[in-house]
Amino acid sequence: MSLIVFPAIDLKNGQVVRLAEGDMDRATVYGDDPAAQAMLFAQAGAQHIHVVDLDGSFAGRAVNADAVEKIVETFPGHVQLGGGIRNREAVERWFDLGVSRIVIGTAALKDPMFVKMAARDFPGGIVVAVDARDGFVATDGWAEKSDMPVIDLARRFEDAGVASLLFTDVGRDGMLKGCNIDATVELARATDIPVIASGGVAGIADIRILSLHADDGIEGVITGRALYDGRLDLKAAMAVARAAA
Repeated sequence: MSLIVFPAIDLKNGQVVRLAEGDMDRATVYGDDPAAQAMLFAQAGAQHIHVVDLDGSFAGRAVNADAVEKIVETFPGHVQLGGGIRNREAVERWFDLGVSRIVIGTAALKDPMFVKMAARDFPGGIVVAVDARDGFVATDGWAEKSDMPVIDLARRFEDAGVASLLFTDVGRDGMLKGCNIDATVELARATDIPVIASGGVAGIADIRILSLHADDGIEGVITGRALYDGRLDLKAAMAVARAAA
């Protein structure tokens, strides 16, 4: 299987932004029309996008719902959505509106049974976010660091039927330092659940290296700032991902 390249659309106050290390005070605005950005990714050939309601991550509920709905209506492919989704009602609402996969992070640590039930009832639809600070799980919009090792959280869901694990090295996110390849591959090898890499993609080299680890369980990679800053061409990234299949 080829690596899935997920262009990212992070939402803050209805705008397309990228944060540095998950810090809401270090946001760079890239546009004020998220749906138009989604269409640009579609026109470049993207069949998947990754959308995050950043305000929702802190509030624990949907804040940029209008922007997300417009993205889902506009983008012809699969929308993967995260940010503040912490109860059954929210999960059902987003699936009903056409979201393909839902990413759950904070609730995976604090209410694992809710996540397991959702994974059972929506096969292939639930992704568990494993956000890491110094090897431990970060929660609540990455503002808090737990005492749960990343690998322990991942293994908690091995038999639960979740579609994937989304692994982000928070310290690299939005910093263009390069993806934490070693930690991502280590997690993929340590669990039976496919892993999506995220955080710090700097250019085509990250895509190429990750694609070589597809057999280790790396399913995809999320990239944001590198695309917006012009350091990574989306068409080229997807071509590299396909070539390694």
